[in-house]
This record gives sequence, C-alpha cells and structure tokens, in this order.
Amino acid sequence: MLLRKLTIGAVLLLLCVQSLRGSALPAASSYEFTAYRMQQYNLVQEKHGCRGAIVVAEARSADEPVLTRRCVIMKVPDFTTEKYLEAQRQNAAAILILLPKNTSTVPHDIVQSFMVSESEALLKETLMPVYVAPEDEQLLCMYEEVKQAAATRTSSIFIRVLRSMVTATAFQILVSNSSPIKAVTDNTLITLEGVLPGAGEDPPTVVITAHYDSYGLAPWLSHGADSNGSGVTILLELARLFQKLYSSPSTRPPYHLMFSLTGGGKYNFLGTKRWIEENLDHAESSLLHDNVAFVLCLDTLANGDELYMHVSRPPKPATPMHAFIQQLEEVVSSRFPWVKLGMVHKKINLVESTVAWEHERYGLRRIPGFTLSHLEDSKSEVRGSMLDTMSQVDFRKLKRNGVIIAESLARYMYNLSDKGSPKDLQVFKGQMDFQDSRLSSLMSFLTSVPRATQLLDKEPRHVLLVNSLEQEFRRYLLQVHRHTFRQDKRDPDITFFDQMNQPVMMYRVKPAAFDLFLGGCIAGYLGIVYYAIQNFGYLYTKLKATVKSKHQ
Repeated sequence: MLLRKLTIGAVLLLLCVQSLRGSALPAASSYEFTAYRMQQYNLVQEKHGCRGAIVVAEARSADEPVLTRRCVIMKVPDFTTEKYLEAQRQNAAAILILLPKNTSTVPHDIVQSFMVSESEALLKETLMPVYVAPEDEQLLCMYEEVKQAAATRTSSIFIRVLRSMVTATAFQILVSNSSPIKAVTDNTLITLEGVLPGAGEDPPTVVITAHYDSYGLAPWLSHGADSNGSGVTILLELARLFQKLYSSPSTRPPYHLMFSLTGGGKYNFLGTKRWIEENLDHAESSLLHDNVAFVLCLDTLANGDELYMHVSRPPKPATPMHAFIQQLEEVVSSRFPWVKLGMVHKKINLVESTVAWEHERYGLRRIPGFTLSHLEDSKSEVRGSMLDTMSQVDFRKLKRNGVIIAESLARYMYNLSDKGSPKDLQVFKGQMDFQDSRLSSLMSFLTSVPRATQLLDKEPRHVLLVNSLEQEFRRYLLQVHRHTFRQDKRDPDITFFDQMNQPVMMYRVKPAAFDLFLGGCIAGYLGIVYYAIQNFGYLYTKLKATVKSKHQ
C-alpha cells in the first residue's frame, strides 16, 4: 500500500515537471517601447488629465473581472467610457491603449465611440496613469495572449487557478522614472497675422482667422486633421486666391482683408485672447482699432453636408455680417442646394471662465464675428481626438466648403448682388480655382507632426512647422507679423506638465502564484526522497518480495 502511494506521488510529480518544461519561456522575454502619457494640464484653476506616471503592474485584459493593481491593455474598440470608469473604480494600476498605425481600417462607429470616450476622459483628472502606444507586432502579441488568458477564466475556480499556476505566462509592465512630474509654465503662444490692403481711403476690414493647434488624449499622437487642419488649409488657400485679386488695382476690392493664425485655440483660445489684447490695448495703431466689418472664424470644415454659423447674437439687418451671411445663403442655394446651412445662437456666459468658439473672444471686445463649422455642437468629440487623422478628411467636402466661403466673400466685397450678377456666378474658376493638389499637400504638411500646444515651441520639427506657416503668409500677404506671447510664471493662464513620452519595459514572466506552485513541487520532491531514504529497508524488502513472487 505504501509503495503504491509512493509510486502515485512520483508519477504526479513527473507530470507537473513535464507541464513546467512544456511552458518554458522564450529566450527574448523583454521588450522596450515608447508610450505617450495622457494630457495633464491646469486651465482656469481646473485640473485635467492624469496625474500619475509610474507603473509597475501585471498586464490584464479589459475583459477580466478583477483589475485592481493591474495594467489594463486595451485596443481602440475596447476603450469605452464604461470600461475606463470601471478601471478607475477598481483602482487599476494603469491603462495602456494600443493605437493602430492606420486608422482608416477602423470602422466609423468604433471611431465615434472612441472619440466620445476620449473627450469624456479628458474632462476631469485621474490619478491612474493612462498611456497610449502605437501598435506593433510585439504589443499585439501581448494583447492577444492576455485576451486569451481572460477567455480561459470561464471554467471553475479550482481548475482556473491550477491551470494559471502551471501553464500561464504573464506580462509585467514597467514605467519607472525617479524624477517627479514637473509643471511647465514657460510655453509660448505664437500668432501670425498678415494683410491684403484694400482700395480707397480707410476701408473696412474683414478678418479671417483659424487656430492651428491640435488636441487629443496624448499630445504626441494628436494631429488634428479636421480640427483644425481643415480651417488652416482653407485659410491659406483663401490667402493665395485673394492675393491674385488684390495684386491688380483694377480688381482690388474696397476692403482690407486680414488673415490670422492663432495658437492655444484648444485651450480657451488663449492665443486669440492675447492677440486681441495686444492689438486693442497696447498697439498704437491696428486694423482691429478701426472699422471691422466682421470676423470669420474657420473651424472643422473637412466633413459633412452641413454648415453652421455660430453666433453670439443674431446679426441685425443692414449690418456687414448680415449682408455676408445673405451671400453665403445665395451661394449655397444656387450651387450647393444639398448643403444644409443653419445658424446656432449661443450667448456668451460671462460667468463661465471658458469660451466655446473663437468668435466669442472677439464678441467679448464687441467686435462682430461668427464661426463657420460643419459641427453643430461646440462640445463635439471631433474637436479633440487622436483619431482625427488624414483618413477622416473628405477632400471633396473640404474643397466645396472652401469654394462656398471664397465665393461668398467675393460677392460681398464686390457687392455683386446689388450689381445684378447671377447668383450662380463663379468668380474662382480655371487658374483661380481651389487646387486639389495644394489642399492635399497642405493637409499632409499640417498632419505630418502633432501640433499640440505643449510641443510647438519645444521640438525642432514643430518649431519648423510654425516657421513654415509664417513663410506661407509672407509669400502671399503684406504686413506680416509674428506675435510671441509668454505666460506670467507667477499666474499662468495654463500649466502643462512634463514626462509626456516615456520608455516602457514589458517583461514576459510567470504569475506570482507560479512561485508558490513551484515551491510545492520542490517540497513534494524532497519529501519523496526523504521518505525513501528513511524507509529504504522496508521499501527494499517489499520490492524484493514483489520481484520474488513474480518469478515464482
């Protein structure tokens, strides 16, 4: 009986050892990659983004029931508001989002869902570190393995624990940085301005403006194609086309045409605010001081069959802005009848410390203006997402919206309606038309690097982008000025934080319970050996008797 028990114990031990040998780890058990931390900033005494950076945790799928002190690995379809809040509720150690390199392969409904979750995550602060990393072969392999591990956890608890102890491997995610996260208050905001002088003495001024910075969960991965690369692209093309009209005295309209590209648009339009203050409060002479007909702000114009005019107050009849809107309506109804043109009226709430659209900055200084966008809601998730890339841009609609704006401006400034010109008259055609190749190249250039405000005055490639925009202004416009605004370090409007990109180590390891199981196996082996030594005489006698009986 004793010999049979000993034999059974030895067989079980051999099976466990065989299982361990079959699950041996590969030689390459570590991998280093770069991940980008979720935004962290303070704006108007409100804190946004994640405050943590250090991660030492085991990787787990978002499908796992228990996420406490684990690093939750998600792909774009996995990242929802519900799963993000659940990770927070369970005190997960971190979240790592894997971003596809080609977002055009992501279905539209998943893109929209991700954008909504992304914008909601940025509304408040969190202590949980959130990182984003571009997908690669190693990270996708890790994702599939933790996903499969989560799927095997549907069996009974005993079988599940035993299987995980014997055969499972885990991934340890490590982000270690001995330096604390530091506030950055020396960021500069750059605003560019240029003018096409009008005919006559002291003509009124039409201002066309757009903000050029981008916004998203991770600044290093935010390229802002639709918001607001589209607005910048149309503005630069308008500058090129109208420069041709202004270059000849015979076709120069009786209006100054001022163009402005502003920084800090994603952060309460701080660049616009500072630029207006400098022109109205500090400059001895400025076109904003004089007769401003209206300000046209271009924001998010690369999609949709809708155009919304966002105003702080409806324009009164016989005002320049009302006359221009009438021209917009005529151009749309005569040439693009399928486009829905609407007006959204939102009063400026003086109690609120933030503004929704750029024209509100002008409205606070009693300068008439409005924002033109294909978005009806200022809180639309499209205005700040890492998935706002070139693949989300419809160049046909971008060009159409640019044509609508250009034709409406020409009809207004040349007073074509009162002169009896046909409603479908095309001013910009032939060599004066919007160029498809230029629209594409401008958008490609703008999205070639992330245009987050935190980066534009720090990184060489980003500084080059702003310098290139200035050169584009100087190519077509006169009186080009570059305004650099520095923050008051004692009382900054916005505070950013460092450690936005981090080296991350991924280690392939056995789970912690494996050590306990291995210790049990060793203890069992030693126990069998010890028992065999202590009872060697008895075992030898039994074995001898067994052999002798077989021979008889």
